[in-house]
Amino acid sequence: MTPSKKQRDFKIVWNMITTIGLIGCILFLIYGVKSGIFYSKDALEEFLSPFGIWAAVLFVFLQVVQVVIPILPGGISLLGGVLIFGPVMGFIYNYIGICIGSIIVFLIAKRYGNAVIDFLFKPKTREKYHRWIGHRRFDLFFALMIFSPAAPDDFLCYVAGTTKMSLSKFSTIIFIGKVLPIVIYSLGLEWIFRHVISVFA
Repeated sequence: MTPSKKQRDFKIVWNMITTIGLIGCILFLIYGVKSGIFYSKDALEEFLSPFGIWAAVLFVFLQVVQVVIPILPGGISLLGGVLIFGPVMGFIYNYIGICIGSIIVFLIAKRYGNAVIDFLFKPKTREKYHRWIGHRRFDLFFALMIFSPAAPDDFLCYVAGTTKMSLSKFSTIIFIGKVLPIVIYSLGLEWIFRHVISVFA
């Protein structure tokens, strides 16, 4: 089926938003390095003080949006949480935002089905996991993928919403399975980032 002009225009806008978001993240990283907020406690406290508790609330909200509308690589937002709030609170905020976002994604897919998946994800991604959709062991496959740091979690959460999986089972898998990948990504990316910064500092 040939996409309509409205669909093509929306896709162009979507790609523009993705590009702008990525550029914004890069600019913020540059600012964070120059201002010292990523490795100076005093600079970080000065940066966050005007926002108060809303800094954490805003970040969790942005993390939820990032899961529901995957316009940026998830690793960028995970790294941002750890750099801004530290390894412990960064993990907690990342975890809360991602879990809430994942549940929202599941419910969206339950409501709108494959239409939203076809729009958000490339055919190559959909075809790669197509054989598992409707498979009698999809629940086990999904759980194993969620425990894996390398799995396309956002996509799989949407796919899970198109299956017969219950919300309670999905939520249990997410709450338990997201812990290890978030820890690995958050701390691993922070370690890489700080070592890269130390080379150029």
